[in-house]
Amino acid sequence: MTTLLSLDSFTFTDTNIIPLLTSYQLIPQLLGEQILDREIATIQCSPEEIAQAVTSFYQFWGLTEETQQLAWQQRYRLSTEQLEAMATRKLRIEKYKENRWGAIVPSYFFKRKGYLDRVIYSWMRLTDEGVAHELYFRLVEGEQSFDELARRYAQGSEAITGGLVGPVEIGTLPENFAYLLKGCTVGQINLPVRLGQHWVIMRLEQRISVELDQAMHKRLLQEQFELWFRSEMEKLSGEEKTWLGLPTPQ
Repeated sequence: MTTLLSLDSFTFTDTNIIPLLTSYQLIPQLLGEQILDREIATIQCSPEEIAQAVTSFYQFWGLTEETQQLAWQQRYRLSTEQLEAMATRKLRIEKYKENRWGAIVPSYFFKRKGYLDRVIYSWMRLTDEGVAHELYFRLVEGEQSFDELARRYAQGSEAITGGLVGPVEIGTLPENFAYLLKGCTVGQINLPVRLGQHWVIMRLEQRISVELDQAMHKRLLQEQFELWFRSEMEKLSGEEKTWLGLPTPQ
């Protein structure tokens, strides 16, 4: 039996480490991290980036003195190269994303934009078709406001807000509801339509077009990264998929 690490009164050994990883359900994370390490193995950081990453790492853990830093490194048996690799890992993952998918983000954004745009809308749900049509004509004629009618007649949580919702991304809405909104012009009141158990009256208040700024670029890189990572998970063996909780063929 070989001692690998001692923490307080507990000792990690070569005989208990795997059962412990299993009982703590850390095997899935370990498999995933190994896949990432394989991909970022060739990603390099500049000396300045490494120095900044190590400094930030020490600051995060409150290791402000050189003696604390050396003691920490020795306790976990990390070489300088291993410490630098750990400190720069997040940065290297970000570089990997940019290197692999950065060039396709503009076209991917164009493809996704219809789902990323946000909307503000008013709506109310009603169980009676006749009441729904009556309220629709009141709105069209300007007899009463949407807020007033929703607070009085709506049979969902929208009654609390006067029917007003948003801004929300179109892609987060149910598909049939999003389809209706995409076909609306601002200010248009839709004829009552049956959705599920309710008749729905809806008015598009505002459409907010998203731009491909730095934050959106980073988000779409992450989406591409997650799609790739899931595809890598599918390549694992049946046993490994079991560890990850992924469905396996019967």
